[in-house]
Amino acid sequence: MTDAAETFPLIGKIKNIFIGKAKTLQDKSIFHKLSLVAFFAWIGLGADGISSSCYGPEEAYRNLQGHSMLAIFVAMGTVFTIFIISSSYIQIIKLFPQGGGGYLVGSKLLSPTIGMVSGCALIIDYVLTITISVSSGADALFSFFPETMQVFKLGVAIGGVCLLILLNLRGVKESVVSLTPIFVIFIVSHVFIIVYAIILKANDFQVVSHETTTQLHSSISELGVLGTLFIILKAYSMGAGTFTGIEAVSNGMPILRQPRVKTAKRTMVLMAVSLSFIVMGLMIAYALYSVQISSHKTLNAVLFDNVTASWGPFWSKSFILVTLVSEAALLFVAAQTGFIDGPRIMANMAVDKWFPKKYASLSDRLVSMNGVLLMGFAAIILMVISRGSVAFLVVLYSINVFITFSISQLGMVKHWWIERRNLDHWKRKLLINGIGFVLTSFILISVTIIKFEEGGWITLIITGIFILLAVKIKQHYYRTTVRLHHIRQKAIADLHVAYEQLPAYDAHKDPATVKFNPDAKTAIILVKGFGGTGLHTFLRINESFKGIYQNFIFIRVGVINSKIYRGSEELEHFKTSVKDDGKKYVKIANQFGFYGKSLWTIGTDPVDEVYMIVKKLMPLLPNPTFFGGQLVFSKAFYMSQLLHNHTIFGIQKRFFKFGIPIVIFPIKIA
Repeated sequence: MTDAAETFPLIGKIKNIFIGKAKTLQDKSIFHKLSLVAFFAWIGLGADGISSSCYGPEEAYRNLQGHSMLAIFVAMGTVFTIFIISSSYIQIIKLFPQGGGGYLVGSKLLSPTIGMVSGCALIIDYVLTITISVSSGADALFSFFPETMQVFKLGVAIGGVCLLILLNLRGVKESVVSLTPIFVIFIVSHVFIIVYAIILKANDFQVVSHETTTQLHSSISELGVLGTLFIILKAYSMGAGTFTGIEAVSNGMPILRQPRVKTAKRTMVLMAVSLSFIVMGLMIAYALYSVQISSHKTLNAVLFDNVTASWGPFWSKSFILVTLVSEAALLFVAAQTGFIDGPRIMANMAVDKWFPKKYASLSDRLVSMNGVLLMGFAAIILMVISRGSVAFLVVLYSINVFITFSISQLGMVKHWWIERRNLDHWKRKLLINGIGFVLTSFILISVTIIKFEEGGWITLIITGIFILLAVKIKQHYYRTTVRLHHIRQKAIADLHVAYEQLPAYDAHKDPATVKFNPDAKTAIILVKGFGGTGLHTFLRINESFKGIYQNFIFIRVGVINSKIYRGSEELEHFKTSVKDDGKKYVKIANQFGFYGKSLWTIGTDPVDEVYMIVKKLMPLLPNPTFFGGQLVFSKAFYMSQLLHNHTIFGIQKRFFKFGIPIVIFPIKIA
C-alpha cells in the first residue's frame, strides 16, 4: 500500500476493496503474471470482433430491403473480408511485434502525421467500441422484456459502463478472467442454435435452393443486374460493423504472453474462425427463416423465437433468455477492448507528444488510469447524446474503424513494395494487404457517402477536431522542448563560469575525498532526469544561498509509463538510466567541492515515491531544505495544467502536512 493510503486509512481501505492493492514493480515475474495467453486474449481482445456478430449482420440484413435470400451472398463476401483483414493484421503483428497497430503502422510506414490521424480515429473508435457494445448489449437484454420496459434500457447501459470502469481500474487480467464464463456461454449457445437451425432446414434443402434461385432471378428482373449488385454491395458495406475489433490484437501486443507474436497469431486465428462461423451461420439462418425486422427486438432475438418455437413455451423462453443474456454480457466484455486498447493508443500518442503526457502514466495497479477514466466518461457522454441507438452509433463506429484500416493497409502495401528486393514471397504479402486496402477503402467511402446525412458527418467533424487538437499539442511540446534545450545549454555554460569563480573547484577531484559536513546545511534537490531543470535548480541554490549549503542530496524518481512497462528488459534499462542520472549530479556537486549523494527509486506515483524516501531520510539529517523546479510559461497557456505535470506542487502539499520545508524555483519558458 502506498503512503497515501497509510496517511488516509479509510480511503486506502475503500480503494483496496474496489480496485485492489498496489502491485510491486520489484516482482520480476510481474509481466508474466499479468500477461494474457491466447485463450484469454481471445476473450479480452477478440470479444470485440466476435460480439460484432450481434449487430453487424443485422445491419447488413436490414439493408437488403426485403431481398432476404441475397443475405447468403453478403455473408460470403463478409467472411472473405474477415479472413483478408485478419491475414493482413497477422502481417502487421510480425512486422511490429511491440504493438501499436494502426497508429504505429501509419507513423513508421507513411508519416508521423498520418499515424496521428490513424491514432485519433482509433481513440474515437475505442470510445465508440465501449458505447456501441454496451448499448447493443442492453438491446439484446431488453429484447426479452416487454416494450414498456424499454425506458430503463439507457440507465442500465450507463450503469454497465460504470461497472466496466471499476473492473478495468483493477487491471486487464483481472477484468478478463472474471468475464470468461460469459464468453464461453455465448460461444456454446450461438454455435448450437446456428447448427440446430440449419439442420432443421436441411430436409428442405431443395426448396431453399429453389427459393434462393427464384428470388435472385426476381431481384435481377426487378432491379437489373447492376441494381441487384448495388443492393448486395450496400448491405455488405452497411454490415461494416462486423469487421470492427479485428485490429485489437495488434494494438494490445504488450499485454500478451511471450512469445508475443506466436500468441497474437493464435488469437487472430481463433477470432477469425469463430467470427466467420457465427456471422455466416446467422446470415444464412436469417435468410432460411425469412426473419422479419422488429421495432423492439434484435434480429437475433426474432431468429431464436422462430427456431425454438416448437420447443414449448418454457424451454423456448429459457433458452432464449440464456442466449440473450450471454449476448448482452459478451457485448459488455467486448467493451473491454475499448478500455484495454484505447488507453494504450493514448499512451503511445502521449509518449510521442500528440497527447498530454499524463495519459502515458500508470496507476499503482499498473493500468493507465487516466486513459480508462477518460474512455469511460466519454462513452457515457456519447451514450446519453445518442440515447444508446445502435443504428446511429454503428455509422460513427464504422467510419473511424475503416479510416484506420485503410491507413494500415496502405502503409503495409508501401512497405512490401519498397522492400520487395529484400524479401521472399513479397508478392503474396503485397496481394493480401493490397486486397485489404481495396476492400477497406471501398467500405469507408461507401459508408461515408451513404450515411453522411444520417450521422456520418458527425464522426468526421469530431475526428477532425481531435486531429487539430493533437497538432496544437504537438506544436506546444515542440516549442517547449526547444526552450528547455536552450535552458540546459545556458545552465551548462553557467556551470563552467561558476567553476572558474570557485576556489574549491577541481575538475579531477576524487569524489571519495568529499565528505559529508555535519556542521553545514543539506540541500535535497528533487530532479527529473539530467537536464535543464535540475541544473538550473542547483545553480539557483548556490546563487541565492551562497555558502549556506555544503551537502547536496539528489532524489531521482523514475516514473514508469506505458512505454517503459513492456517487459523486464525494458525496466532494467530504465533503472540503469535513472541511476546514471543521479551519478551525473553527484559528480557536478563534487567538482564544486560539495558533498553529493544520489538516492533513486522507480514507481508510478512520484509524489508517493518521494515521500517514502524522505520519511526515511529526515531522521538522519538535521534541518534539511528541499528544493525543486517548475516550468512557468510567460504567457498563461490555457492547457498548461493538462499538458504539463505539476508534481512538485503535489509534493509540496504532502510535505506541508508534515511540516517539511520546500523551496520551488520557477523556470520561465518564453
